[in-house]
Amino acid sequence: MNGFTSRRAHFLKFVLAVLLTSCSTPLTVNPTPQSSTTSVPAAQIASIPASEIDTYLNTLVRLGSFSGSVLIARNGEVLLSKGYGFADHEQKILNTPQTKFRLGSITKQFTAMAIIILEAQDKLDVQNPICNYLSECPEAWGAITIHHLLTHTSGIPNFTDFPEYKSTMATPSPPEQTINRFKDKPLDFRPGERWSYSNSGYILLGHIIERVSSQSYEDFLQEYIFTPLDMMNTGYDHNQDDLATGYKSIFNKADFVDMSIPYAAGSLYSTVEDLYRWDQALYTKQLLQQDYVDQVFAAHVAIPNLDGMAYGYGWMVGLEDGRQIITHGGGIEGFVTNIARYPQDKTVIIILSNQEYTSMGIIQPELAKKVFGGK
Repeated sequence: MNGFTSRRAHFLKFVLAVLLTSCSTPLTVNPTPQSSTTSVPAAQIASIPASEIDTYLNTLVRLGSFSGSVLIARNGEVLLSKGYGFADHEQKILNTPQTKFRLGSITKQFTAMAIIILEAQDKLDVQNPICNYLSECPEAWGAITIHHLLTHTSGIPNFTDFPEYKSTMATPSPPEQTINRFKDKPLDFRPGERWSYSNSGYILLGHIIERVSSQSYEDFLQEYIFTPLDMMNTGYDHNQDDLATGYKSIFNKADFVDMSIPYAAGSLYSTVEDLYRWDQALYTKQLLQQDYVDQVFAAHVAIPNLDGMAYGYGWMVGLEDGRQIITHGGGIEGFVTNIARYPQDKTVIIILSNQEYTSMGIIQPELAKKVFGGK
């Protein structure tokens, strides 16, 4: 889900933050407690410039440009796990590695995994038409396969781009009702013709998961992913109050969105620690045999205007500064998130922010540069 837009002023703040990372004199803009206490032993972070990374993130906090939690790990060893800024400004609650954040579109990788688990159970085939799994299927959808939904190549228009979306996002909407919003819309292009990001496709994937498994989307993920991986602080957000508060910017709370709407496209919450468990499991056969995992991470379709990047199933795959990267971001009112996996280096960078105008496109590459020594 993308419920926000970036602004030039915030972009310039991040540019300034990057330039000031190595300053010896700390800035005093918006002075607040900078971070929660990390329990990671100093010996574990000796292999990366952890103090430099910590200084960089604290600088962003003082600028009012970041609030959230970060975890960096390599070769199965946690190098940095820390919270920055406030989970709740009013209550003066700090972010920690255990703070729960809305994930936005990081949800899609769990939806995609659920689909492939069902394929491994011989309950569906991703190359089959979606109409095989839907009770009501418009004629225009006849050529659309599950593969098209997974890779954003279905041509189904993105309902969060509809003019009326902002005026309806605070009202509960069960999946069937959300599907009705785009079911009768003409396709943007013929299935498979090109790539265009569509939350609508992942809403349909969640609906297919429920019909094929005879379980709710939430229950299926809990049984087949979260419980086996001991992801005890991950789940479907029912507008609950034990998550970090989402902000547009410091002290300005984000607009309300009812979490029934993003559904399988963006309704999950998690912590950096739980996402690290997820990352580590993806190197194993704990959830799926390797050939199915390879299917998830295959470069199925090139992403326009992102040189060298392609879309897998719920993940972007490609190269970043010559390194293999498997990544996805998320954005939903009040939250910006990113998980970046570097499988050849067995490294992961997980960033969860409860500040809407966080420029993840600057922070994530900057952290990667510091982790890999600027190479």
